Amino acid sequence: MVKKKGKVVSVNISQKTGEKKRNVGFCRLIKDFGLEGDAHAGCSLRQVSLLAVESIDKMRLKGLDVWPGDFAENITTQGLDLLLLGVGTKLGIGSSVVLEITQIGKECDEPCAIYYQAGDCVMPREGVFASVIEGGSVSVGDEISVTSTPNDSNM
Repeated sequence: MVKKKGKVVSVNISQKTGEKKRNVGFCRLIKDFGLEGDAHAGCSLRQVSLLAVESIDKMRLKGLDVWPGDFAENITTQGLDLLLLGVGTKLGIGSSVVLEITQIGKECDEPCAIYYQAGDCVMPREGVFASVIEGGSVSVGDEISVTSTPNDSNM
């Protein structure tokens, strides 16, 4: 059974693409744009990236000293089965933010530093990307939940 609720563990931004993101604790998400102040904001289908802390833990088990934001994800989640959600799934965060999953996984242009350290990286397989449908603020500790899936009759 798919877990339908979780929480936000980290809210991460960076000033430049291709670098680790830092946890800022809270951030404003802008409709059809992404996280305010993030280098990846404005990308058409990948406005916001999400990665489960459970995926980061897999890399820790391989001996890496990695933390939320090290994989350049915007929102690190806990307790929500991101990989079992399909494209078109809508997620609610906090009181007002709505995201729609647009892509699961990605192709990397070139291997990242994590890949060179461990011979593997979870982001290409387990990273989830979304568009901002409704903006608002997101904070560490906010609940994140599945509000609808592509198979729901109300879509």
